[in-house]
Amino acid sequence: MLIRCSASMILIICDSTAAFIRSNIWKKAFHFSAAMAKSKFEYVRLFEVDDRCLPNTWIVVRVDGKGFHKFSTEHGYEKPNDIKALSLMNRAATSVMEEFKDICLAYGQSDEYSFVFRKETQAYSRRSAKLSTNVCSLFTSAFVYYWNEYFPTIKPRYPPVFDGRTVLYPSNQNIRDYLSWRQADCHINNLYNTTFWALILKGGLTPTEAENKLKGTLSGDKNEILFSQFAINYNTEPEMLRKGTVLVRRKVPVALPNGGTREKSQIVQEHVDIIGDEFWNTNTHLLTLT
Repeated sequence: MLIRCSASMILIICDSTAAFIRSNIWKKAFHFSAAMAKSKFEYVRLFEVDDRCLPNTWIVVRVDGKGFHKFSTEHGYEKPNDIKALSLMNRAATSVMEEFKDICLAYGQSDEYSFVFRKETQAYSRRSAKLSTNVCSLFTSAFVYYWNEYFPTIKPRYPPVFDGRTVLYPSNQNIRDYLSWRQADCHINNLYNTTFWALILKGGLTPTEAENKLKGTLSGDKNEILFSQFAINYNTEPEMLRKGTVLVRRKVPVALPNGGTREKSQIVQEHVDIIGDEFWNTNTHLLTLT
């Protein structure tokens, strides 16, 4: 039997055959690239540990300066406290809170800052390493970025280093006790440092002599040394030094172009007691689920 084909029919058959060939070549190429992606080496991913934080727990990422005793000395920090350095720490912490909206509160003192993520946060799927490394790296980079605003005449001699850790607290009382612990630590350290440096800068003692003089002393003893020898009433020292800094989100009135106002959530900086109940009664939104 003789089969007659027109030129148009032959053209259609050729186009269909070419399309089929191209399709199969693409499929084979895709299969090859997928096989390459799933190589024999991919098993090493099995060594990665699932470090997701427990659900329904407060997540605290604490950033702490590494070797900051040396760093403060090398960069001429004022003793016992450098307001510019503390203000820089507060600015870096504010940058972190601006980036991570699920941080409801941050507390800082000396060379450390604690960031409290809400219980229900799903940031980075609650992966511990992701949270600590991202918070720590952003804090460090912000510290360097804003350095010139607070120390315009001093160039950093070497990069500052901060470490970060993630800790979980299951109950509201736990998170309050944690923050109370950090503020109590602020008071203890600052009272000691204030007395220590008064003995050196105003009393003429050497660091070793000042350290020996303060061995075994209680808070009352240090207060007495400050007042009787140097006329310093510790209770009148700046609250940022005695109580540290609290960063919270709070709705504040913002002026509008037409003359009215509206409430807008902003990060507010305070230097208040967070051990007692007053702060928490005023900020009940901090311990409630959103």
